Amino acid sequence: MITEFAAAQRDLELDDLFLTIGHRFGRVELRRRMRDYVRGLLAPVARKNSWQLAEEAGHSTPDGLQHILAGSKWEPDDIRDDLQEHVVGKLGEADGVLIIDDTGFIKKGNTSAGVQRQRSGTAGRTENCQIGGATRGHTL
Repeated sequence: MITEFAAAQRDLELDDLFLTIGHRFGRVELRRRMRDYVRGLLAPVARKNSWQLAEEAGHSTPDGLQHILAGSKWEPDDIRDDLQEHVVGKLGEADGVLIIDDTGFIKKGNTSAGVQRQRSGTAGRTENCQIGGATRGHTL
C-alpha cells in the first residue's frame, strides 16, 4: 500500500511532469483531464476503466476522460519526446541506459483494454493477456 507521504511525493512529481508536457494539450481543461487520467492510472483503483478513473478524479461522469483519449487533438510522439527529456533530466547519467521490457499479464476474460491472445514472456507461451511495460536498470 502506498503511504500518504509517497502519494504526496508522487503528486508533486506528476505536477512537475505536467509543467513539462502540459503545453501539448492546448487548453487548460485538457491538461487537467490528462493529469487526472494519469493520476487515476497510478492510483490503487481496482479496475482501470473510465468510470472508476473518473470517480477517483472526482468527476461525475467519464465523458471528459473519454474525450481526452478519443476526441481531443494531441500528438503522442511529441509528448513521448518531452517525457523522455523530462526523465533524462531527473534520472539520467552520461553513460546510462534504460531498457523497457514488455511484460504480459495473464487475463481470464477480455474486458480489459488490450487483452487478446498474444505471446507472453511471463507465461512463456501464447495466452490471453494484456501487455504492460517494465523497466530494468536505473540510469539513462
